[in-house]
Amino acid sequence: MNGLSFDTHPPNADILSAQTATFSHVRSSLEDSMAAPLRPAIHICFMVIASMFALAQSPTAVYAAPRITEFKLDNGMQVVVIPDTRSPVVTHMVWYKVGAADEPKGVSGIAHFLEHLMFKSTESIPSGEFSKIVSRLGGQDNAFTGHDVTSYFQRISKDRLRKVMEMEADRMANLKLVDKEVLTERDVILEERRSRIENNPAAILDEQMDATLYLHHPYGVPVIGWEHEMAQLSRDHAMTFYKRYYAPNNAILVVAGDVTPEEVKKNAIETYGKLSANPAAPRAVRPADPPQRVARRVMLEDPRAGKASIHRDYLVPSYSTAAPLEAEALDLLAKIALDGPTSRLYKKLVVEDKVASSAGGSYMGSGLDSGKFSLYAVAADGAPLEKVEAAIDAVLADVAANGVTAAELDRAKNGYVAEYIYENDNQSSLARRYGWGLSLGRTIPQIEGWPDEIRKVTLDDIKKAAAAYIDARRSVTGVLKPLKAPVAEITPAKSRS
Repeated sequence: MNGLSFDTHPPNADILSAQTATFSHVRSSLEDSMAAPLRPAIHICFMVIASMFALAQSPTAVYAAPRITEFKLDNGMQVVVIPDTRSPVVTHMVWYKVGAADEPKGVSGIAHFLEHLMFKSTESIPSGEFSKIVSRLGGQDNAFTGHDVTSYFQRISKDRLRKVMEMEADRMANLKLVDKEVLTERDVILEERRSRIENNPAAILDEQMDATLYLHHPYGVPVIGWEHEMAQLSRDHAMTFYKRYYAPNNAILVVAGDVTPEEVKKNAIETYGKLSANPAAPRAVRPADPPQRVARRVMLEDPRAGKASIHRDYLVPSYSTAAPLEAEALDLLAKIALDGPTSRLYKKLVVEDKVASSAGGSYMGSGLDSGKFSLYAVAADGAPLEKVEAAIDAVLADVAANGVTAAELDRAKNGYVAEYIYENDNQSSLARRYGWGLSLGRTIPQIEGWPDEIRKVTLDDIKKAAAAYIDARRSVTGVLKPLKAPVAEITPAKSRS
């Protein structure tokens, strides 16, 4: 998975604001400037996503995992209740098991476009009123689209939960679109693409790297879509996608907060339970990539770029596709080798060799069909990129050949478990953790058992994962260079006679 589109509604200029959001659109939104590299943002974003996707605290940790109730409505909608009585508020989330990777060929961006259009109108809610009603009720709402999921959520006082359930159920089945509004919103997403991607050389490079990494799989198509296809999206495209995938049997309801399972069940039956299932809703099997046989490179030279930088993505298994302990080993390997100023990559390139001004990376294991192991380095002043890349290769080769140390592994394990213990105190993070994991086919025991699986990883597991997957043939290397704008020639003025 290469990114998420996280939206703030209602906007007439719906610009992503991921500096304060949990999810990132094209992994560029946490950058300090358009010229900065994507990889620091990648790390922050996908560390959060990984925790939402698969992680819960170990039963042996200081704080126990929350007590979860799970049930299904007669129409097939899965419901999860996460009690949290510390404050009289709830987080209400609906997760659709569909994303940008499920789009038909030629209509890229329709999943994200539909997410925007879901904030228009139904027979009972006037156009643009959905978010205004939530706001008047004292709540907040938002939505995001990824390659594998689309989610809508509200944070609201517990006594207003029933109202937002009614509204969300209404737009699950009764969306009403007007051509004029569809065209206006299409302009919004086109402007969004221009501001987030076309104006950011690092985002352009990242998009081209994804298109090169995935040989056949739809993860190579950006979540926001290709501009020339976005410009042709219509009301019919949106309604066709909506009628196919937006159904209770293709959705998961997660409610976290000051509620009881009995309250949620009663309200869910009386709101979502009235909707009919759609047998066609579950997603089709996606095309698979052929074997990756050669290393690939892409280069972008752009006058808007800052310092030269080098980026690399490896195609690796995700938590959904990996063999036992493989994903956990890749996660820990990334934390040891790539994560922050104590990582091997940073210490080698920045501290010791002084060929880079910054360096880092992460494991992105939250995809339904595959994951990525990604890294970056920004060249220090005067350091040639060839020297930077050689230093990167040396770090990775050493890990593949010799593994990591017991002290490094213990520190990484303890760091992960501590992070997710703290995360149990965040109601919204809990809702996202379970919603994401369940949407990708994991079970509650698998989600809650993640810390114990992390603890099982051995030094040999790390070494095997590095040797198997940190393979140049599975990679794309991207180079971003500043391009000096050509100097206009000055024609000498003719002398006057």
